[in-house]
Amino acid sequence: MFCIGLFLLLNPLLKAQDSSRVFDFKSYLNLVKQYHPVAKQAQLQLDKGEANVLKARGGFDPKINSDFEQKYYKGSQYYSLFNSGLKIPTWYGIEVGAGFEQNQGSNLNPENILPQNGLAYAGVSLTLGKGLIIDERRFALKQAKIFNAAAASEQMNMLNDLLNHAGKAYWDWYMAYQQSLVFNEAYVFAMQRFEAVKQAALLGDRPFVDTLEAGIQLQERRMSLGQANLDFKNKSLAMSVYLWYENETPLELESSTVPMAKPSSLQSAQTFSSYTSRLDSFIVSHPEMQLYRYKLDGLGVEKRFKQEQLKPLLNIKYNPLLSSGSNQYLNYSSSNYSWGVGLSMPVFLRKERGDLRMMEVKIQETELASKYKNLELSNKAQASINDFYLSAEQLDLYTETVKQYAQLLEAEKQIFNSGESSLFMINAREISYLNAKIKWIELQVKNQKSILNAYHSLGILQTM
Repeated sequence: MFCIGLFLLLNPLLKAQDSSRVFDFKSYLNLVKQYHPVAKQAQLQLDKGEANVLKARGGFDPKINSDFEQKYYKGSQYYSLFNSGLKIPTWYGIEVGAGFEQNQGSNLNPENILPQNGLAYAGVSLTLGKGLIIDERRFALKQAKIFNAAAASEQMNMLNDLLNHAGKAYWDWYMAYQQSLVFNEAYVFAMQRFEAVKQAALLGDRPFVDTLEAGIQLQERRMSLGQANLDFKNKSLAMSVYLWYENETPLELESSTVPMAKPSSLQSAQTFSSYTSRLDSFIVSHPEMQLYRYKLDGLGVEKRFKQEQLKPLLNIKYNPLLSSGSNQYLNYSSSNYSWGVGLSMPVFLRKERGDLRMMEVKIQETELASKYKNLELSNKAQASINDFYLSAEQLDLYTETVKQYAQLLEAEKQIFNSGESSLFMINAREISYLNAKIKWIELQVKNQKSILNAYHSLGILQTM
């Protein structure tokens, strides 16, 4: 498995961070967008759309047909039938055709008797009833074009969802790493204090029972640090699911690879304020809403096709017949032709009317689902923006709170070193300070996840 540490050394996007092997959020997202299998699957949606259009266009391909049949019995040729031709379907339901027939034999069916040199024909077949406005070939091609247009939105939607999950995995990894640093700091505090208390007890400045209390605190901090390190390893594994390289090679994080020291300021309150004022336009252009519109377009085409099935099937064909004379040229005569009319129609049209009603219901269902999704995305985006404002405000306030807890701890240490404070008091100050740092880290992650949620709801996460 390819290691992310080696990738950091090879990737030109991260040269500035080679020495520390810091894996920043933006580089992580770029890696996911470029190499993750789901991102590549999203790209394949475009190929599928083009393949569908190519397949549908095949319905308008010219077709060559040829039939040859002979019968011999008791040394006599009963018949030899040959018919070859070309048919060219057109967009408006007109089919143009041409061909050549040549039949021989002693027992030909009278309708198969032709001139010695064969008979050429050319003509048209026209649909005047069902299929005049839209037929199966035109229906399939229109549907394929809609699917092809929707493929780009499907690609964006898949990428939008992928980056949302991947981004949250990064910030969980970031939080686990920062919390492991806090617990490591707590362990160092406890170790330093244990050594200091032990020396003081040996000198007679403190009772030996204080060493027991300091030792218990050290053991507890060591257990907490071990749990924090395990959580960081597990979060590293969870994030590795989104790390891939060329040729679908999975990457894994080396132990020396760490997240960035603090979140970069990806968005400001002013930016989100402008997003709020343009919320409706973002939702309209959201990939999921575009998919609903394409789905409605496809259902509209299908409805027109179902409406076409209510008409009677009326086909008219006319073929002039051209015989070969002695001069080897084809002779045309207005009296030589074949023509026909075909008419069919169900009496009650119950199947056709049922199909049309079912299509109208599907359109109504899709319209209702589209309206619900519009409101859902709008409310989710607004809620995420509200979360961003609140978490940003809380983060600013709590940054100052952590500084104040640190000042209280430092003051308590000085009092403890002067012998005027107890081990219980300094431990309480440390716990308050450490809990404040943990909460501060959680607020950082909450703020970053609210940005992810807002971008995801607005449908623009792939632009980050």
